Amino acid sequence: MAVTHPTTPTLRELTVRGILLGGAITLVFTAANVYLGLKVGLTFATAIPAAVISMAILRNFANHSIVENNIVQTVASAAGTLSAIIFVLPGLIMIGWWTGFPYWITVALCAFGGILGVMYSIPLRRALVTGSDLPYPEGVAAAEVLKVGDSSGGAEDNRVGIRVIAFGALVSAGFGLLANLKVLANYVAAYFRVGAGGSMFGASLSLALIGVGHLIGMTVGIAMLVGLVISFGVLLPIRTIGSFGTGEISDVIDAVFVDEVRFIGAGAIAVAAVWTLLKILRPIIKGIKDALASARDRRQGQLVDIIQRDIPFPIVVGVILAMLIPIAVLLWDFSHTTVLQGSATGIIVASVVFVFVIGLVIAAVCGYMAGLIGSSNSPISGVGILTVLIAAVLIKLVFGRADDEQSVALIAFTLFVAAITFGVATISNDNLQDLKTGQLVGATPWKQQVALVIGVLFGSAIIPPVLDLMQQAFGFLGAPGATDNALAAPQAALISSLAKGVFGGSLDWSLIGLGAAIGVVIVIADEILTRTTRFGLPPLAVGMGMYLPMSLTLIIPLGALLGWFYNRWADHTGGNVERKKRLGVLLATGMIVGESLYGVVFAGFVAGTGNDAPFAIFTGNDGTPAELIGIVGFALVLLWLYKRTQKIAGRELVKV
Repeated sequence: MAVTHPTTPTLRELTVRGILLGGAITLVFTAANVYLGLKVGLTFATAIPAAVISMAILRNFANHSIVENNIVQTVASAAGTLSAIIFVLPGLIMIGWWTGFPYWITVALCAFGGILGVMYSIPLRRALVTGSDLPYPEGVAAAEVLKVGDSSGGAEDNRVGIRVIAFGALVSAGFGLLANLKVLANYVAAYFRVGAGGSMFGASLSLALIGVGHLIGMTVGIAMLVGLVISFGVLLPIRTIGSFGTGEISDVIDAVFVDEVRFIGAGAIAVAAVWTLLKILRPIIKGIKDALASARDRRQGQLVDIIQRDIPFPIVVGVILAMLIPIAVLLWDFSHTTVLQGSATGIIVASVVFVFVIGLVIAAVCGYMAGLIGSSNSPISGVGILTVLIAAVLIKLVFGRADDEQSVALIAFTLFVAAITFGVATISNDNLQDLKTGQLVGATPWKQQVALVIGVLFGSAIIPPVLDLMQQAFGFLGAPGATDNALAAPQAALISSLAKGVFGGSLDWSLIGLGAAIGVVIVIADEILTRTTRFGLPPLAVGMGMYLPMSLTLIIPLGALLGWFYNRWADHTGGNVERKKRLGVLLATGMIVGESLYGVVFAGFVAGTGNDAPFAIFTGNDGTPAELIGIVGFALVLLWLYKRTQKIAGRELVKV
């Protein structure tokens, strides 16, 4: 039976000041997420830091409440998460179709997909939030932060939390600055032979990646490490056998990884996504039935608990159907000035149906995975791979034979359709996490769902100029005019390669098939582990470990290990254990935010000066000496940060 919250209706909840504050926080965290996503292929959940900042500011105003703070973090979180659209959009730059990001087209694309994501997540709330035992780690953590801030002594907790976030952010940004000054190296790599083949070692000395690892935990960290071992310890040495001639070993290994190993990882991710969907079909159907029953009860005048009041289901369906019209117009606008003009009606209709049907499917998959492992280790990139493959095959079949010029246009059209669908995925990946927080603090679901739509609109307005800044400052790896410091945008590169492979007939489906077979083995192993032990092997996390470069994934398990040691320390020292762990989460968040925001600032200097290394002073310090300084400095900084946080947690515990 649902718990009633009799005081909730009298509290200020959906307020103008809360919406404006959420929008201001959005400016910061959306920019940070865009940078981090383009650099490493991962984004972070913004709910917890947004909640802390909201409480620190709103406590200075009269009549603030826990549910109003929840609205602030909901707006900021939705907008920050929508930035994961960058896992697809840069592909249009990489294939040479766009040279920049048209503002209003990009805004519309993000907004339409994001609003659909909100609408799809409403019936899923009952299936995956109130009607399941999924942990929703970040949603629960955000709720705990809000509860602490709303209790006596919460003001002191807020100040401590903000200090921990700010210090972690400053140190993380400072480390990035030292690397750009060329005082030390923030990347180490080595290539070597393995029998007749070869492999490599690479690591980014990134405090942001440590923070990501801390947040996702050991289970996902180990799963990513397993994927890394499969790719770099098994597949890469085998696939490079006989490939070495007179060329550089590094060039051969990099090429085999990009052209072969990553596609095997894509196959594994596709299987993991399908398996996830099959597991959650029944609760989704039940959730839709419950939503219809609740709407019927309210129409008949029955009292429905405030925490069960969603936007009425008929309105949800109406908005979904209404959104398909501007999406069709957007697709027509995208194609009508191209070689597809006059022959695009079929693919436009097919694409609208695709967005409508597949959007619901991926909303369910992403919502489930967010509940299982959190939003920070976003699984939507893997779902995006499956989405673009299906879209490409569908559009190719509907359009029929195409010449070379039409094929290029069809590739771009496919990426555009996939981007809209991906907007659905990004939002559903985050919305259910936010709705879990709302459930735990007694929020009104329909008000929070309105806030989610507002957050989507804020994010849609901010993402295009940040993307343009990144394009002008760095460019994207493999795109025309990219610099040596081009951002990898790994998911966008992979997704655009998949689309080109489908239309060009060059896609090696045997690689996808091998990855699918590996994915089946991983799924079976995960099922056995979860049924017989307390451990698991999340298939999507293994897939990400398989297709992301080692330099981006090796440090994440280290962060997970550090987080495990920190949490173990909290457990063994006793006292207010959850509060100690929460400070560790805030430290990890600070490290992510600091490096990400510094990256945005650095990008501004690059764009303004036209110099790829505007801060480089010690230009002669490179090679092994710089790498050694970087490794030692990285280790010492991490030790200092965690020891300092432990000291603060212990000292503040005495004051409580």
